[in-house]
Amino acid sequence: AACAQSVAMATDGDRAWRCLLGPRAMAPTSLVAKPIRPTFDGAEITFMLCDVSVGFAPRSGLFRKPQTVHALRDITLSVPRGGVLGIVGESGSGKSTLARVLLGLKAPDRGTVTLFGRPLDAIGRIALARQVQPVFQDPYSSLNPRRTIGDIIRLPLDVHAIGAPASRDAAMRAMMARCGLVPGLARARPGQLSGGQRQRVAIATALIMRPAIVICDEPTSALDVSVQAQILALLAELRAELGLTYIFISHDLAVVRAIADNVAVLCAGELVEHGPVEQIFSAPQHPYTQTLLEAA
Repeated sequence: AACAQSVAMATDGDRAWRCLLGPRAMAPTSLVAKPIRPTFDGAEITFMLCDVSVGFAPRSGLFRKPQTVHALRDITLSVPRGGVLGIVGESGSGKSTLARVLLGLKAPDRGTVTLFGRPLDAIGRIALARQVQPVFQDPYSSLNPRRTIGDIIRLPLDVHAIGAPASRDAAMRAMMARCGLVPGLARARPGQLSGGQRQRVAIATALIMRPAIVICDEPTSALDVSVQAQILALLAELRAELGLTYIFISHDLAVVRAIADNVAVLCAGELVEHGPVEQIFSAPQHPYTQTLLEAA
């Protein structure tokens, strides 16, 4: 009864969580608390979300009134430059909706999103694409099967008219080499590649314009364990070499633990716990996080 009346925010150093009584209590559908505002020791902030909410109104039937489904509720979150923020939660928790908001594909119903201090809705699509790029879950469906690998990787440079044709080819081949793709694959098509090779192509395509931030939405879930390890190692190398910031969305907690610095836990569209990844995984405070870890 006390939890139903008041849910307070608890903090411990860099960690923050919404505190509920009972270590095995299930998370309620609505948690009312102060926004979680973690700090990052003065690091430059890339994305800043403040009280962001997103809702969807499914079609109503003849005998059914329309009812808004809240995909995100009052999300307040910062992403430090050069770090890796893991976003975890079960299916339907709002992870992919959050990715769409950060990519500028879905405007929030309420709240603000800024990128390097500028409102996201004031940044043009072209300028945003040069700063933020996605890597999707299924590399086969995200690659045009009719184009060659070289054309796919070079396409962002062609669309944005960056450099002369010769320099675009050189940049494409250099990025292929950096992502572990042999030169001969430039003439191949996606259907001729393995799953791991296709995901390397997707990563190369995302990085060809040298963005500051890469949003990885389940980038290893379609791969077997050994190939997952190779892709994670590649992402870590590229982050160190290029100074990238990753937002890594996944339901695979082992993958998130391997690559992330900080982790944010979403439950029913709400941010229920956030902090350094090792602290969250070793001593989760929220019952929902405990349940996720036990299930894994």
